[in-house]
Amino acid sequence: MNKTTYVIGHRNPDTDSIASAIGYAALKQRQGDSGVIAAMAGTPNPQTRYILDRLGIPDPLFLADVHPKVRDTLKRQPVTIHRQASAYEALELFNKSGVRVLPVVDGENRPCGLLSLLRLSESYLLPCQDKLRQVRTSLPSLARTLTSCLEVGSGDDTPITLNLFIGAMLEESFSSRIDDYDPRQLLIMTGNRRTIQLAAIERGVRVLVITGGHSLEDGLLELAQKQGVSVLLTPHDTATAAWLARLSTPVACLAEQQFAEIGVDKSLVSLRQKLLETNVSAVLALEEDGSLAGVATKSSLLAPLPYSLILVDHNELGQAVPGAELVEIAEVIDHHKLGNGHSDSPISFITSPVGSTCTLVARRYRENRIEPDRQIAALLLAGILSDTVILKSPTTTDTDIQTVAWLEELAGVVAADFGRDIFAASSSLKNYGSAARVVAADFKLFTHEQYSIGVGQVEVIGFDEFYRMKEELLDALAEIKRRDNLFIAGLMVTDITTETTLFLVEGHTRIAHVMGYPQMEPHLYELKNVMSRKKQMVPHLLKILAKV
Repeated sequence: MNKTTYVIGHRNPDTDSIASAIGYAALKQRQGDSGVIAAMAGTPNPQTRYILDRLGIPDPLFLADVHPKVRDTLKRQPVTIHRQASAYEALELFNKSGVRVLPVVDGENRPCGLLSLLRLSESYLLPCQDKLRQVRTSLPSLARTLTSCLEVGSGDDTPITLNLFIGAMLEESFSSRIDDYDPRQLLIMTGNRRTIQLAAIERGVRVLVITGGHSLEDGLLELAQKQGVSVLLTPHDTATAAWLARLSTPVACLAEQQFAEIGVDKSLVSLRQKLLETNVSAVLALEEDGSLAGVATKSSLLAPLPYSLILVDHNELGQAVPGAELVEIAEVIDHHKLGNGHSDSPISFITSPVGSTCTLVARRYRENRIEPDRQIAALLLAGILSDTVILKSPTTTDTDIQTVAWLEELAGVVAADFGRDIFAASSSLKNYGSAARVVAADFKLFTHEQYSIGVGQVEVIGFDEFYRMKEELLDALAEIKRRDNLFIAGLMVTDITTETTLFLVEGHTRIAHVMGYPQMEPHLYELKNVMSRKKQMVPHLLKILAKV
């Protein structure tokens, strides 16, 4: 199985998140791992959109969630049997394939029943006393099972119930045994016994089977046609033919009509519930058009997933793409505080207190003596300039500065000019389309003891536009606070020219007494020389939570 690895950043991705995912996937591919794909857990914000368009780089694959689906563990070529096949053919298929259940399908591969080996065995090993003679079959199925040709008559695939009699006695004794039965419900089986053949035809029985490779006795063919008797010639002896006749029942007559089914796009959690709660041995997985995709069993729940994740720019599952907690995490590259869960096996975990994850990705290029191409170099450079606010953020380190110098040479741009272009093109709040998108564009959740808080951040040039949208932004914060049950929800609006942040917050009123920064008006604080959410804002908020 070829496994895919998605390199993906956090929800509500910023430029550093998307750029590091694309850059690291490109490095892995350069190293020969074609199964690594860059992905994103949300749509690019206006700044990232500008950068990708300017550099001519396509968007990463969008993954709304990575919850394991039924399709991820399904074997796509199930062993099936057509609804008109016989029980004998089903037994052969059970023996050949080793499966214990067979989906019964129609001509369009749509399931119409489920046949289990146990059910089939019980049907023939535990017969009802009053049905010992009965054979449920159709003429085509009977002919096919007996390896016979239809000498006289014809028939469609409609199942019929017949009473089987063996003509192995004198005609008088035989006739007395069948007198009480409706001739049109009789299946007579005999060898080259003319008297028995004639008696059966004269009575107009439904089917006459001539065994042992013998033919219909002379002069009886026309009479059989006149009486409407279907005549089958089989090479098998009478004992074998009688046994095979019982196994000629179409599987549609034996299959369970009620069966569990599930769409291939449903989660493995849903499959687990069906398997465990309904106590069924198998669930039929269906494509969107209703055709059969495969058979899911309890072993499907244990099958390895065909994909894994490399997390960049985050390590907390609460910030990861939904479903990440159920998927193998192969690597982590991050520059934030640790908050990750455990892993089942050792993994590569790269973390360092630098200003940008793109710095760490660029370092991986240098460690492997690989130079990124011009596009990727420019993209990694954009990620660093974005996260460090053109190297002005207090999170900026010497490593970031040195990496910027290396990347700007490879990219063929002047970093300072490139950074100003990026922020000038994306600093207008109008680019986001709505106040809700402004707040959600780079919104992250943090937890401290019993408190959960959320903080978003946008960079601007001047605060005029912010003041015009302030009430709408506050309403959007209130909605997020309610939806996610947060203690406080805030938005950092950072002016990169004055290196000042206005913090708009919806939440507990008592934080005003311990905020430690000037309150300009209700819900609004001025934070001079504060530009970093990670290094300045969030640590400060977590500290004051203990005071409220």
